[in-house]
Amino acid sequence: MAIAGPNCVGFANLNKHAYTAFASVFKSAPVQKEPGRVSIIGQSGNVCATLFSGSRDLGVPVSHFLNTGNEACLDMSDYLEFLAQDEATDTVLAYIEQLRDGPGFIDAALEMSRCNKPLIVFQAGETEKGSEAIRSHTAALAGDMAISQAAFAQLNVIQARDIPQLADLAYLTGYRHRTGGRRMAVMSISGALGGVLADKMVGAGLDVPDFPQDVQDVLRSGIPDYGMVSNPVDVTGNIANKAGFFPDALASVANCDQVDVVVLYIPGYLLDRMADTIIEASNQSDKLFVVIDTAQATCRDDLRAASIAVFDDTRRAVEALGPFCNWLEGRERAAKWAAQRNAKPLYDKAELTSIPNEFDSKQLLASYGLPEMPERVAKDEDEAVAAAVELGFPVAIKILSADILHKTEIGGLRLSLNDEAAVRSGVRDVLASASANAPDAKIDGVLVQRMSSGVSELIVGVTTDSVFGQALTVGLGGVLTEIYKDVTHRLLPVDSALAGEMLSELIAYPLLEGYRGRPKADVAAATAAIAAVSNAAMALSPGIQEIEVNPLLVREAGAGVVAIDAVMTK
Repeated sequence: MAIAGPNCVGFANLNKHAYTAFASVFKSAPVQKEPGRVSIIGQSGNVCATLFSGSRDLGVPVSHFLNTGNEACLDMSDYLEFLAQDEATDTVLAYIEQLRDGPGFIDAALEMSRCNKPLIVFQAGETEKGSEAIRSHTAALAGDMAISQAAFAQLNVIQARDIPQLADLAYLTGYRHRTGGRRMAVMSISGALGGVLADKMVGAGLDVPDFPQDVQDVLRSGIPDYGMVSNPVDVTGNIANKAGFFPDALASVANCDQVDVVVLYIPGYLLDRMADTIIEASNQSDKLFVVIDTAQATCRDDLRAASIAVFDDTRRAVEALGPFCNWLEGRERAAKWAAQRNAKPLYDKAELTSIPNEFDSKQLLASYGLPEMPERVAKDEDEAVAAAVELGFPVAIKILSADILHKTEIGGLRLSLNDEAAVRSGVRDVLASASANAPDAKIDGVLVQRMSSGVSELIVGVTTDSVFGQALTVGLGGVLTEIYKDVTHRLLPVDSALAGEMLSELIAYPLLEGYRGRPKADVAAATAAIAAVSNAAMALSPGIQEIEVNPLLVREAGAGVVAIDAVMTK
């Protein structure tokens, strides 16, 4: 027998009028007459009750109320798997404190996306407490919350910041039969409010594109010169004085191919006067219409009945529109990654009997497609000098040990050595530093590496998250990695296309595109290298828990990339 809870208030199926929950909210919330479509699930009974009340206040009909409690037997993923198949559920609101079955959650979330059901999550614990034992830069950058948020985005799970936003998003999903996207058209009777809305929308990840000239011409025919017509549109008070203009203006905007969603800020009595026109325009279009009424218009129910979303607060409207419209566009990406995840691995599983040192790590990664670095292993000064002569000066000397992850911290690195005497001195220095600062480390000699230069340095690392499994981090590399924290994350597998998306998300990405006359970097080679690290990590798991290439030196376009340093840990 599957046991729910313990420490939960129980369940309710509102469509069947079956209540096993003792929460009083079912008596105090607005009575639900229509069939439920939104299911609420949470690990806190009180949060579930609060979310139920907030959803009902917005008129959102609820199908299931599920409090999972301490999840001794059934966990969040089990319930989500059921809701993905449930015909009475078209949207799920979830409050999460802890995920116990990451792979199960991934499967359920992808199934919900496949079924076109929004999964909207509010996760407790936005701040990082920090890991007790961080062994690599990647682990420091890929904290639990960072990986969790990246996983949600990759799975096309909508992330809410608070409970009211959850309810607003649940309300907005009731209009997803309308087409929508990230491109907003904003029409306002207030130029100031139109500007504020545009700013907030861009901040929420939405676009407010300029209208084409023919649309602007229609708008200008009824809007004075001081009113903006490019988007947002300031219809000005003249909108109430010129008969016939508003229907033409609204139709022109709604029919514009550069627009996905039409947002109107028209409060109170003006909205009542224009409601019929708005309903007619909406009926003639399949696009999502959203009206913001900060007064008390009497036509709200009529607008909602015509499939027009109505909000009474500009902030809440934008905070719902941003995540919802990004969800609309994210469905295709989630489906693509799901297919990639289910595809046959490119490489068979491999086992390592011991942790490799830097040289062996790079040799191993090279077998999965990561370009090799010109370097040689040396046991003593003579071998180091011979290697430097073969490679060509200047060279770097590194201590070689699988037990030493961060060479600079123990004095195990010397750079830009230009002659034989400098090489001999460098070998003596790094060996002495290792002996003094890491006396228990097994030393395999030194690594002689030809000095290289390029356009930019990246960090590419894989960690094993306790919930979601293997996750890849890409960011600005080198010694300043943990200072700038310019990173992005994805669950594995990551192919070249997904690697390209990751790079484009970095603040430092313009450096790869020839910022201010700098040479363009070999981005194609960088994305191929990132995919190679992903392939290696999947093949070497579970024996290898972490892989880090830092820095990955990216050269000019056409010149490729090389791994300057690489480490692996169990």
